[in-house]
Parts: sequence; structure tokens; C-alpha cells
Amino acid sequence: MKLYVVHGINLDQLGTRQPEIYGTQTLSDQWAIWNGWLGQHWPGVELEACQFNDEAACIRFLQEVDGPGVGVVLNPGAWTHSSIALRDCVAGLKARVIEVHLSHTYAREAFRRVSLLAPFTKGTISGLGWEGYRLALEALLGMSSK
Repeated sequence: MKLYVVHGINLDQLGTRQPEIYGTQTLSDQWAIWNGWLGQHWPGVELEACQFNDEAACIRFLQEVDGPGVGVVLNPGAWTHSSIALRDCVAGLKARVIEVHLSHTYAREAFRRVSLLAPFTKGTISGLGWEGYRLALEALLGMSSK
């Protein structure tokens, strides 16, 4: 199975942007952790992580890597609540998608409690910090073995 961790808008600022909400770890810090964990527990699984501030580029990427043997952990950032284009893209994917948010979106502002993507994903993990990504990867790997 090929796995992708896809980050949306502003998530390249993790580690410095609102650390009281998102913590101080960066995407590259997490990349090392994910690869170590996968290598130890799921050798042979390919993982690619990327981040997009350009919505069209994110959509093109998801469409290009799509397929029945693909798993995507998607943190769309603010696009969660605002992007009909990303919603339509996710709705049409054959890949298994799990939506992940570092912060507990349902405990924040009212507009953050709405996900346009959730109806088209296998599940949503919110508020567990970086642990949510590991759980999402594990869930996707479990789905692939069934």
C-alpha cells in the first residue's frame, strides 16, 4: 500500500504558528517519527508527505495519486470548512482518506466544527495532536489488510 500524508494551507508554519494550539513540532520533525514508526512496524510500506498552500495544486496531487490501493491522511487546514473544490475532489477519490486535525476542532470556533470533507472520508480524528496521524496511518494499514 502507498500512503500519503497531505497537509493543506498554512500547515507549513507548524512549530511556530500558534504553538499553544498546534504545538512546537514541525512537519519535518514528524516525518522522521512516521518513517521510524513505519519502518519498525510496517516495513515495506511507502510513505510520502507533502504540504500545499495552493488549493489547485493539492487537488491535482490527490487526483494524480488516487487509486484503490492508496491511503491518504489528509489535514486540509482551513480548507476543511471552506473548500467546495477540495470536497468534490475527495468525494471522487478511490483512495481511502482519513481526515486529521491536530486541534480539537469541535471545541473551537463554531465555523471550525463544520467539515465539508467528512462525509467522503473513512473517518475523522480531531484533537489528539500528532498522535492522530499515527492512528490514521494505522487505521489505513489495517483497512488494506482486509
